[in-house]
Amino acid sequence: MIAGDSAFRDYLDGLSSQTQVALDTEADSLHCYFEKLCLIQSGWGEEPQTGLASDLRLIDPLAGLPLEEFFASLKGKTILFHDADYDLRLLRRSGEFPDEDIFDTMIAARLCGEPQLGLAGLVEKYFGITLSKASRKANWAQRPLSDQMVEYALNDVRFLPQLAGILRARLEELGRFDWYCQSRDRMVKGTRETRQRDEENLWRLTGYAALSRRGWALLRALWLWRDSEARAWDRPAFHVLSNENLLRLADEASKGGKFTRPRLPQPRMERLEATLETSLALPEEEWPKVIRGVRIRSTKEQVDRFNQLREHRDKVAREIDLDPSILAPKAALEAAANDPDAPVLLPWQRSLLGLRPLVEKDTIASAA
Repeated sequence: MIAGDSAFRDYLDGLSSQTQVALDTEADSLHCYFEKLCLIQSGWGEEPQTGLASDLRLIDPLAGLPLEEFFASLKGKTILFHDADYDLRLLRRSGEFPDEDIFDTMIAARLCGEPQLGLAGLVEKYFGITLSKASRKANWAQRPLSDQMVEYALNDVRFLPQLAGILRARLEELGRFDWYCQSRDRMVKGTRETRQRDEENLWRLTGYAALSRRGWALLRALWLWRDSEARAWDRPAFHVLSNENLLRLADEASKGGKFTRPRLPQPRMERLEATLETSLALPEEEWPKVIRGVRIRSTKEQVDRFNQLREHRDKVAREIDLDPSILAPKAALEAAANDPDAPVLLPWQRSLLGLRPLVEKDTIASAA
């Protein structure tokens, strides 16, 4: 575990001579409200006997290390990930993470037609090793890490260099490396965009529709109360009260009479009761409204075009032994059927579907 300045400097010195490095991250979102980066796994080199990464390290972001220096040292190197989307979003919170040369083994596996896309499945197929999942939900903010957690974490990068080589060669053999680059670039671009929380509708939990509109008003107030409690406590919301109990409480309270009160610390219970009292007094005009989606009916021509595209997609997918949803998901097919110039498909996907290429100005106009 690299937690001190001296070890960190030694690590950066070793990293400087590498052309590629495998990375992974572990975060804590199951034990706190504010998700935080808890661990960065790193691997490079090659063991003579196995070909697996020989230099495996764990970097401790909780030790206050200057991660911006680590990120700067990664520039110009190929960075290997498996399913990089979440890792990139998490790492960006700590600085400007270089993403110019990412190799994502999950995207590569998908385009190679691999039936198992998880790292464990790929490791078992290509290396004959079964990886333990025992630490998947561990508390990565704890120190020290257990031996089991260390082994779990290191295994996330141990196999990546060799696996990346296997999948890269397979992509080249299939003539799909350009497909990979296009798909990877779209993923990386997506991670640069900040996801906005829908603050107005976060309270609409699965099952909320079964409540009355008055129940909705109570559920909204209870959700906001729980969120405030979780923030102040720095614990996940379900540690305060589960979704199931939130829905039950909103339902029972909305019907009047007695309702089952959850077991909570007295100060928290008092805040909950004040929330219920206020929300029960809300006039009907302040209750949440029904969300009515705008349904745009497809024309017969668009339906026919969708069916033709789907049949062609399925035929091509069978010919190249690729899952049809990878060639073109249903939603993208529907968008292309409604507007052939909609920028929802990548150039390689449009080519296989027989759609004309989009020039840059078309893409800009469609996006606008």
